[in-house]
Amino acid sequence: MPTVVVTDSTFPDVAQERAAAEAQGCAFNAHQCRSAEEVAEAIDGATVAAVQFAPVTREAIARLAPGAAIIRYGIGYDNIDIAAARELGVPVGYVPDYCTEEVAEHTCASLLALLRKLPALDASVRAGRWEAVAVARPVKPFAETLVGFFGFGQIGRAVHARLAGFGFRFAVSDPALEEEDAAALGLERLDAAALFERCDAVCLHAPANARTNGIINATTLGAMPRHGVIVNAARGSLVDETALAAALEAGEIGGAALDVFTTEPLPADSPLRDAPNLMLSPHAAWYSEAAIDRLQGLVADDITRHLAGKALRKPVPG
Repeated sequence: MPTVVVTDSTFPDVAQERAAAEAQGCAFNAHQCRSAEEVAEAIDGATVAAVQFAPVTREAIARLAPGAAIIRYGIGYDNIDIAAARELGVPVGYVPDYCTEEVAEHTCASLLALLRKLPALDASVRAGRWEAVAVARPVKPFAETLVGFFGFGQIGRAVHARLAGFGFRFAVSDPALEEEDAAALGLERLDAAALFERCDAVCLHAPANARTNGIINATTLGAMPRHGVIVNAARGSLVDETALAAALEAGEIGGAALDVFTTEPLPADSPLRDAPNLMLSPHAAWYSEAAIDRLQGLVADDITRHLAGKALRKPVPG
């Protein structure tokens, strides 16, 4: 009997996925795999594997049933060996459009809190201080603040649309964005080096690849204004976490907000845990009740599509 397997999930239940599988006469199994070995065992012989965060290696992909598919819960897919999937003829789908609004809102909330120094001010009051200027200095008016976007896909555009009403000036570094399109949106187009040197705040919205991994490093951090801030709700690998922690400890930048990390959950010995002027959230930017329902519904639809012999709704590009 064909089998649909959920390797791991952080949802209250997987009822929609189960219903989709059973409607097509398939068996259904749900797991909470963490390691590559657990995934390989769980999806052995499966017709559809739905995966959230667990690593899907070549070995695991090779153990799928003939004609199988992999569906990733979410926007990124760097936990899946895409090259191996292509070589083995296994289609991989993902869901890049389920939480655009939520991630944009989380990014904006983080950015505004950093620019107005809310974490530092909150901590100072709790510590018995009442020194607004001494704690917050320097704070620039939003109209004098240059916000940069490293990457400008659908989430970056949604962030820009929300921030436009605050009076910020904007810059962007994205080779896919044409000069005339940037100008039409009021964005100054810069290369990556100039973006980090000039911007008061940088929001990361790039995919993880050879060009972008580690873009936040000792060099880029050293080039930023000392009051500059960084928000990352994209991919953890964009940030050299050791370099960021060191820059925050040394006061080389003003602050940062991270929702994604190289290793998740964040290790207990991560230097980020003790770094000052740093807001941390547990990969939560995607979350709303509506987003969960949307994500699981779209994955359930893809399960149905594949079992019915149709193409996946959003195949991984390339």
